[in-house]
Amino acid sequence: MEIKNPFFKKYWLPSILFAVALILPLVITQFWIHVFTEILILGLFAIAFNLIFGYMGQLSFGQAAYYGIGAYTTGLLMVKANWPFLATIPISMITAGLGALILGCFCVRLRGIYFAILTMAFGQLVYFIIFQWYSFTGGDNGLQGINPPPWLFGATSYYYFTLIIVTIASIIIYAITESPFGYTMRAIRDNTERTEFIGINVYRYMLINFVISGIFCGLAGALWGPFNRSVAPDLCSWQHSGHPVFMAVMGGPHHFLGPMIGSVIFTFLNAFVTGFTEYWPLVSGVIIIIVVMFMPGGVFGVIKQKGYFSKKQAVNNTTNGVGH
Repeated sequence: MEIKNPFFKKYWLPSILFAVALILPLVITQFWIHVFTEILILGLFAIAFNLIFGYMGQLSFGQAAYYGIGAYTTGLLMVKANWPFLATIPISMITAGLGALILGCFCVRLRGIYFAILTMAFGQLVYFIIFQWYSFTGGDNGLQGINPPPWLFGATSYYYFTLIIVTIASIIIYAITESPFGYTMRAIRDNTERTEFIGINVYRYMLINFVISGIFCGLAGALWGPFNRSVAPDLCSWQHSGHPVFMAVMGGPHHFLGPMIGSVIFTFLNAFVTGFTEYWPLVSGVIIIIVVMFMPGGVFGVIKQKGYFSKKQAVNNTTNGVGH
């Protein structure tokens, strides 16, 4: 039977996912609550990254820098300045946004592989600064004792807190992608030269998008520190920048919820594979090759090909940047 309600037709999937997320802690053990909290944090990281990859059409291998800046800002303020956790969150977002603004001024001047290489280079620069600055960041020892407040100390309470923050952040990001700004980013992705020709300042729009992505990557990092009770320089490494790439490609970069679905797949695969072998990078590389070759649109691309969306929905998704 065809669904008549246009609101439900558009938002049925996120509504169902949110409802499931609300009841999960009631039916799973504490270990799995920790796993799903990690899924939410990494999912927000991947959604923020996808503003650049899926909506701007550029591949960044340096978004972990802003994720790490957010995590370290929260950790340093809580451990060394005794700031309350909630007060550190907006500061972490601002700090990550400023980092993205400074580095993005250089990155968005380039396109394609040159953009990817420069973002990775700047990401490694941030990594080595944090790694070597023992007196401030703790160097390769990282920061320990980043404990959330007592009312968030339990696994369930921190899960629900993370769910609320990630949901609000996702709604804001979605509103941005559906705004005239978001459609301008799609135009830049599809044809940069033509977009410049009609008078749009591509550099300015790409820089703004880069900063927005950095801000929300910083928010994800701010949530990670108290969740993990510590932060380490590896959070800023290029290997960690590959995680949102994997999630976006696996879930589908041209669907807004694709990176979040990719986070579910990535986290469960990581937990499963590392229980049997230490060669997780090899396994993840093979999976990426298979996805690129046989599932270029990710999970949502397969769903679309199988016809689970109606023809009208497929047209709307393509218009909204969901299809290729």
